Amino acid sequence: MDTVNVLSLGREAVWVVILVAGPVLLAALAAGLIIGVLQAATSVQEMTLSFIPKLAVLAFALLIFGEYQLNTLVEFFSSVFDRIPAALDE
Repeated sequence: MDTVNVLSLGREAVWVVILVAGPVLLAALAAGLIIGVLQAATSVQEMTLSFIPKLAVLAFALLIFGEYQLNTLVEFFSSVFDRIPAALDE
């Protein structure tokens, strides 16, 4: 396996990480931002008020995007496993 293939595989792996983690992280970011604004507006600075809703949003995001994330990972690893015989021949 030459450097071009390794760099291509690394670039593809980074892109897959972004695609898989992005929706859940964006949901957590949005929930944290909304909760932070509400806490600042009401002057309530309780830590559990930010943790529990974020946890619920993350669970909901995983329910919605879980199938997409799993399919993305399966496609990526299938393509990686398909490249193994070609890499062994080199």
